[in-house]
Amino acid sequence: MKILVLHAHPVETSFNAALHRLILERLAARGHAVDDCDLYAEDFDPRLSRAERLGYHETPQNIEPVRQYVDRLRWAEALVLCFPVWNYGYPAILKGFFDRVFLPGVSFNLIEGKATPSLHNIGKAAVVTSYGGSRWRAMLMGDPPRKLAKRLLRSTIKPLAPVTYLAHYSMNLSTDASRDAFMRKVGATMDRF
Repeated sequence: MKILVLHAHPVETSFNAALHRLILERLAARGHAVDDCDLYAEDFDPRLSRAERLGYHETPQNIEPVRQYVDRLRWAEALVLCFPVWNYGYPAILKGFFDRVFLPGVSFNLIEGKATPSLHNIGKAAVVTSYGGSRWRAMLMGDPPRKLAKRLLRSTIKPLAPVTYLAHYSMNLSTDASRDAFMRKVGATMDRF
């Protein structure tokens, strides 16, 4: 399977970076064709420019500033996101990726003013993330990253495609044992992906 891995963390020695490496290793070991899109390493610019916003609905011209990322997204049959939750949301670089790459004519089409999802080449997705706070605290805030993955992302990709959400909560209180257990869970999930 052709899998696009989107990684969003600036520190190569972080727990998130270790998760990213594990994801890549396990997917490659299973024989998948993996496109590793490390947004920080690639110096992705998350800012939607004035010109991009003005031309947002002008397909196919709207993809030109981010064509290489659109091509990679269209190539993929599956998507794996690996990022930390910061301030109850995506890191800005990942949010910017969605703003700039998930465009009309790419992830959805506008038909008579109504958005119709169109990323049907993506047949499955997985999210691997970590939260500084507890699951309870995330729930009190509405857990936007989980909702975006389980609702919005699911509705954008192939209809009825599975979306797996793996989260290590309470990183601020994590232990070697809790991190090891989560790594095993992520590894096993990627082995079955």
